[in-house]
Amino acid sequence: MNIIKGQKEFFKGIEQIQFEGRDSKNPLAFRYYNPKQIVAGKTMEEYFKFACSYWHSFNGDGSDPFGGRTHVFPWDASSDVLTRAKDKMDAAFEFITKMNIPYYCFHDVDLIDYTDDVLENEKRLAAIVDYAKEKQQASGVKLLWGTANLFSHRRYMNGAATNPDFQVLTHGAAQVKAALDATIALGGENYVFWGGREGYMSLLNTNMKREQEHLAKFLHLAKDYARKNGFKGTFFIEPKPCEPTKHQYDYDAATVLGFLRQYDLLEDFKLNLEVNHATLAGHTFQHELQVAVDAGKLGSIDANRGDYQNGWDTDQFPNDINELTESMLIILEGGGFQGGGVNFDAKIRRNSTDPQDLFYAHIGGMDIFARALLTAERILEDSEYRKIRAERYASFDQGSGASFESGALTLEQLRDLAVELGEPQPVSGKQEYLENLINRYI
Repeated sequence: MNIIKGQKEFFKGIEQIQFEGRDSKNPLAFRYYNPKQIVAGKTMEEYFKFACSYWHSFNGDGSDPFGGRTHVFPWDASSDVLTRAKDKMDAAFEFITKMNIPYYCFHDVDLIDYTDDVLENEKRLAAIVDYAKEKQQASGVKLLWGTANLFSHRRYMNGAATNPDFQVLTHGAAQVKAALDATIALGGENYVFWGGREGYMSLLNTNMKREQEHLAKFLHLAKDYARKNGFKGTFFIEPKPCEPTKHQYDYDAATVLGFLRQYDLLEDFKLNLEVNHATLAGHTFQHELQVAVDAGKLGSIDANRGDYQNGWDTDQFPNDINELTESMLIILEGGGFQGGGVNFDAKIRRNSTDPQDLFYAHIGGMDIFARALLTAERILEDSEYRKIRAERYASFDQGSGASFESGALTLEQLRDLAVELGEPQPVSGKQEYLENLINRYI
């Protein structure tokens, strides 16, 4: 990967981050992430397809609901819209190439500031897309996915595709069309729909059935347009239960899968799962992964974590080795990602104000995923993990249990077997043993 520097160097004194091994004390080096190391039949780089999130890394300013910006970056200095967008892109590609990250992701409004004029927005986006093409060609960095921000503008306060006002829906469609055009032009491998406000604040003023039908029609139109214009990639839905909307229609993995089945969208869409969204839904990330894997729909993931003392989406960089090892076990056994990869939808903290902090955050995130992958591979290859889980269901592998699974038994026959076999003996689930096993391999 070629390091791309703009006319200005925004991250002075930082060279390309290299793998130095687990004994390295260099904070600007990888200890576990070795891009060319083969794991589970692929290189780490191929397996993870790490992506930098354009919005948090280069648009985030440290603000929160209780205070304004704390991150003041030099790429935001120009008063000219296109110049500022190009400076930001120079900084982004300098960072991405110095980090050796092979992909990036964006919302349309991340790339360049939007106005309230559809035609002006399309003109602006086309201009910065041309510049992004140059950057991608020079660096070798690719676009993992694009999307449209249909939640920040005040017109979307009641949703976009699910808005009760048809005029608002048309503006959402205009943005999605332009974002799809940009994604296709940049060779984007996927496209994401995140329904940040596709839901309701109160059922008192909501026709939920009608809104969900509108959402399905909108997704069909977007999918058909993209396919007609040459998009070969995968469409993702990203589940999230709430925040900012009280209840969002893409609540969790199971809800989204049910929606896709109901409205005949399952063939073209897969899931893009986020750790922090899983916990907000009252699930573990592992649960959401397993739901997607079991349905054959694990497309991609947003890598982050929440703060377990806070009830909102804090989007912190991942650092929990136990959580990620258990997650990588599911991902490995499920065959990996279908189209997507690992996008760091995470932001440095409000009081992390040095340019180096962005590097430390991504290095830590990439290393923790690599360490979890290596640990999970050893567990699957060297331990009793698979054997214990298989033995727990062994009664269904032969005899009457196998007959039940094949559909050969009636309810009456099951009753007769209960009488014949008598009271079953308790069988341990060995949960503590398996938890210790995970820690032993870590």
